[in-house]
Amino acid sequence: MTVRIHDSRQQAVVDLRPLRDGEVSMYVCGPTVQSSPHVGHVRSAVAYDVWRRWLEHRGHRVTFVRNVTDIDDKVLVNAVDEPWWALAYRVEQEFAAAYRAVGVLAPTYEPRATASVPEMHALIALLVERGHAYPALDGSADVYFDVRSWERYGALTRQSIDAMEPAADADPRGKRDPRDFALWKARKDDEPADASWDSPWGQGRPGWHIECSAMARRYLGDAFDIHGGGLDLRFPHHENELAQSSAAGLGFASVWSHNGLVHVDGEKMSKSLGNSILAADLVAAVRPIVVRYFLVAPHYRSTIDLRTDAGSLAGGSLAEAEAAFGRIEGMLERAARAGALPDAAVPDAFAAAMDDDLSTPQAVAVLHDTTRAANAALDAGDTAAGLARAGEALAMLRVLGLDPHDAMWQSGASAEAAALDSLVASLLAERREARAARDFAASDRIRDALAAAGILVEDGKDTTTWSIA
Repeated sequence: MTVRIHDSRQQAVVDLRPLRDGEVSMYVCGPTVQSSPHVGHVRSAVAYDVWRRWLEHRGHRVTFVRNVTDIDDKVLVNAVDEPWWALAYRVEQEFAAAYRAVGVLAPTYEPRATASVPEMHALIALLVERGHAYPALDGSADVYFDVRSWERYGALTRQSIDAMEPAADADPRGKRDPRDFALWKARKDDEPADASWDSPWGQGRPGWHIECSAMARRYLGDAFDIHGGGLDLRFPHHENELAQSSAAGLGFASVWSHNGLVHVDGEKMSKSLGNSILAADLVAAVRPIVVRYFLVAPHYRSTIDLRTDAGSLAGGSLAEAEAAFGRIEGMLERAARAGALPDAAVPDAFAAAMDDDLSTPQAVAVLHDTTRAANAALDAGDTAAGLARAGEALAMLRVLGLDPHDAMWQSGASAEAAALDSLVASLLAERREARAARDFAASDRIRDALAAAGILVEDGKDTTTWSIA
């Protein structure tokens, strides 16, 4: 089946038709490294990580580019007690750690904006040459994109120019139209000298929007398949990327994809409300694999509501995710004790859901149905069927980046689990010996001691299994 994806520009789900057979090129807007990552950043990274994994599962070779915006107004403003580049690097490492914690694969390329300034100069010069950009009217080194020179400006968000707010990224006195946006920003006297570069128009630094257009072009060429990012980037960032790249004569992105946002207890996250949830706090509250499950289970274009329990992250939504994922893990552990899990393909219903604009709610429903079927078969003593269903569940988990046996999830918690498994196995061996000797009192004492510790022992026809009650 053809993979289908929602295109924000067409506002419809369309067939994904890669420019090159067997290959998919993706550019995803990464972080502006001004401050620590929050749950919204992690949600976006996980969404496109699952897209990448599914496309690779379908046989495509994926070139995945995620940029780092390391020079920006907010980076300079927030660098109070350290150089701007030190802040940018430190925060970049926080983002990298947050992505690793929830199992996000490293991108094929991860360019920093500061490493592509010559490419930005070339693109700006091309826009000036084609009549779509101009040096500031006030004689400064600013360069602006002329939005009225591009008749399709507003195509991504379906807005008319006159209905748009003025661009608040530079002094409007140098603009032909207040909605024109900055491609190059003149250096200000109060800014660090090392936060500017020479250019044909004078000392300055790039505007936010030109950075992504130049980096996408550098690493993926004039045209590529998918441009992704959070819904909050549609305007003005992605609208301006589309306009300047198209006006420069580039094919740019075939499909524009946007993931939904994250609310906390029914409200949009914001600094003014004080309800932003940092990524570090999220993975400290519950196991990182549970965080990933929580972010994967809803549709990537939906709004996720992270419900807390009286402000505690360990309760509410994450507690529900822990319980749901725990049922899957419990089945896998039970099946593994019954025998070796076979290699299996993902079920057709799972594949159909993932092909349909990455419909993970339906895909996760298939995963839970398969989990229940595996347990039912094991309950009935049909070990072969139970192991077959468990193998299918494991195949689905691997596609979603949720295989609990994957090395990326191994930590102190897994060491504790291994120790527990060893202790319980030893006690069950003693219980088998007691039963073989018809010492049922000793056998019952071991079972009761395990039950008191929250461990449920189940005797099958040929095997004894255990699980956390």
